Amino acid sequence: MIFDPSPIDLPPSYEKVETTGHVVVSHHPRGTPGVTPVVIVTLNRPAKHNAFTGQMILDFEKLFPMFDVDERVKVIVLTGAGKTFCAGADLDIGFIGGNERTTDHRDGGGRLSLAIHRCRKPTIVAMQGSAVGVGMTMTLSAIIRICYEKAKYGFVFARRGITLESCSSYFLPRLIGHSNASYLVSTGGIFPPTSKHFGDLFNEILPDPSQVLPRALELATEIAENVSPASSYLNRALLWRDTGSPEAAYLTESRVINHMFGSEDEKEGVAAFFEKRKPNFKANLDDNPPPSVPWWTEVDTGRNPKAKVPSKL
Repeated sequence: MIFDPSPIDLPPSYEKVETTGHVVVSHHPRGTPGVTPVVIVTLNRPAKHNAFTGQMILDFEKLFPMFDVDERVKVIVLTGAGKTFCAGADLDIGFIGGNERTTDHRDGGGRLSLAIHRCRKPTIVAMQGSAVGVGMTMTLSAIIRICYEKAKYGFVFARRGITLESCSSYFLPRLIGHSNASYLVSTGGIFPPTSKHFGDLFNEILPDPSQVLPRALELATEIAENVSPASSYLNRALLWRDTGSPEAAYLTESRVINHMFGSEDEKEGVAAFFEKRKPNFKANLDDNPPPSVPWWTEVDTGRNPKAKVPSKL
């Protein structure tokens, strides 16, 4: 994954940002002229069941670095157009790769998954229909997955003669345990979301597909209105950036929370609690980060640039 290191020009509206068309962006509420705290990203190939393409990778790598540095954006909701969330790779196009040196190849699904994971703003996935293959693995780096109870989901790679991608060998066993992950990837089966083999992968399972996106937007709005983006990002980093032992976690958590004590967001969170009102968190994720960040060893797959912020957005 390669990012232009120059600062990003943030748009007055994400609905005006040019994409390949395989992904579209809207504000919530839809049609709002300016950037809203909740932004909707929609896989936009309903006639092809939103099958995965290289154009989707380009759109995600363009959009999510913008969301990362845009302080107006608090939460992203990812969904699909039509009845299917994502039917996996578009087999009419074929799999992406195999024509270059193995050491040079960068998995397309992994580029998309890392775009979500590296974005400091959380993503909620509204899986209004079925998903298989990369349609499943692309969701694993999100914070919440909401799905439709009569849809079917599966990690079908072995049945297509290929292997895991989208960083799923890292995310999947950590989300549902090695036993469940082994069952799902070894059988390559397709199951309803209520199957015990998914564990708690799906945070909410709803009886009607029309309920999935509204519920995701409800959760996204709740987070945007009540949660410090800085605290949310650091909490997720503490979960995913494993320190290797309870003692190392203790030392890392101690450094991070000591930095947060007395911060503007901590003062605002406490004041809002006592005043019985919604908080107004203003901390910029690039301003005054804990000196211990990153506490992990970074693997260089590219760096997100900073935002080039005009005088008024």
